[in-house]
Amino acid sequence: MQDIKEILWEICKAPGSPGQEGAARQAVKAVLEKVCPQAVLNDDPMGNLTAFLGDKHSQNQLLFDAHLDQIGMVVTGITEEGFLHLAPCGGVDRRVLPGSPVDVYGKERLTGIVCCQPPHLSDGKAEKVEPVEEMYVDLGLSRAQAEEMVRPGDAVLLHVEPRQMLGARVTAAGLDNRAGVAVLLRCAQLLGGKPLSCGVTFLFSSREEIGCEGARVAAYQVQPSQAVVVDVSFARQPGVPPQKSGSMGAGMMIGTAPSLDACVTSRLIALCKEHGWDYQMEVMGGRTGTNADVIGITRAGVPTGLISVPLRYMHTTAETIDCKDAEYTAQLLAAYVQEKGGALDG
Repeated sequence: MQDIKEILWEICKAPGSPGQEGAARQAVKAVLEKVCPQAVLNDDPMGNLTAFLGDKHSQNQLLFDAHLDQIGMVVTGITEEGFLHLAPCGGVDRRVLPGSPVDVYGKERLTGIVCCQPPHLSDGKAEKVEPVEEMYVDLGLSRAQAEEMVRPGDAVLLHVEPRQMLGARVTAAGLDNRAGVAVLLRCAQLLGGKPLSCGVTFLFSSREEIGCEGARVAAYQVQPSQAVVVDVSFARQPGVPPQKSGSMGAGMMIGTAPSLDACVTSRLIALCKEHGWDYQMEVMGGRTGTNADVIGITRAGVPTGLISVPLRYMHTTAETIDCKDAEYTAQLLAAYVQEKGGALDG
């Protein structure tokens, strides 16, 4: 048995820029083969990975989704001096980029530094952060050497190794949304080998950070009767309004919004109360900004819920979660499947 922290360690080390999730997908497959060898795996042309458990003939087909990709950048060109031009790929927080180490995925993985001006020469303008398109990466190479190793379109990702913090907290780049991916893997581990009266598809979706494209296609193919999306949301910290955040270590955040299904949400809340799991409500006035927005309107509509793991420092090199929140989310999903096969009319 692997705990959720061990799962996170394995999948956070694999790169997964939007549209280039191959290494992350392979890392997830490797974990699935260990924790749930019964799952039937399938890739699709969009770069999605699905894992199926249970009864494929049941009228009740559940879809659990978490996106594989992480925010990053792409190379758009090379200067005469060998520095790389950049463009954002997803909503990278440009405030943390100057002076940060990055991995450039060219012919091989290269280490670079996002250029920054020495504060001594800034003329008092050090506080200004340029758009990503006006930043550069230094590989320590000449233009000819850089052109031999890198081409436009290559991915650039923030570089940081996962680290253990005090207690159950961990920090890494890409916890948005490898935290959700780890939840699904742990849920598959909890359900593996158990008789299920419904079908369950675990969707590890691509391209969420650039428009939820992978989930849109996969949900159309799977045709679920209901779905739950697992993502991350804002954790409480200085400067973040309490009504827009959840406390780390105080349980998963169950979403409620006009775009989410009230019956799925109520079932999730009832299960938390029944099992004594801590949870927090995340209230949104419209769309959620997650894959739930596209899964819910697939085909004739899919009743969809949303659970989020509280996360600090989103879209930076230091994304941070409490593994207890992720573990209880996995247990909640497993209970959702086992409780009357997840049927909403039961």
